[in-house]
Amino acid sequence: MSKTKDDRASRRDFLKLAGTAAPAAVAAAALSGTEAQAAEEPTGETRIQDTAHTRAYLDSARF
Repeated sequence: MSKTKDDRASRRDFLKLAGTAAPAAVAAAALSGTEAQAAEEPTGETRIQDTAHTRAYLDSARF
């Protein structure tokens, strides 16, 4: 019985690649030199919009 080599990537090959690609991506991001910007916080209270759909849902969720 002879073993044939598949051209497909195996799970082991995928894990090897994933283990080396993640640190490389982090290093590339660290060396890019661009500064990340934070998203603005919404001002005021965040509430659910009062629509017919939300009223129907809240009515059906009551016990």
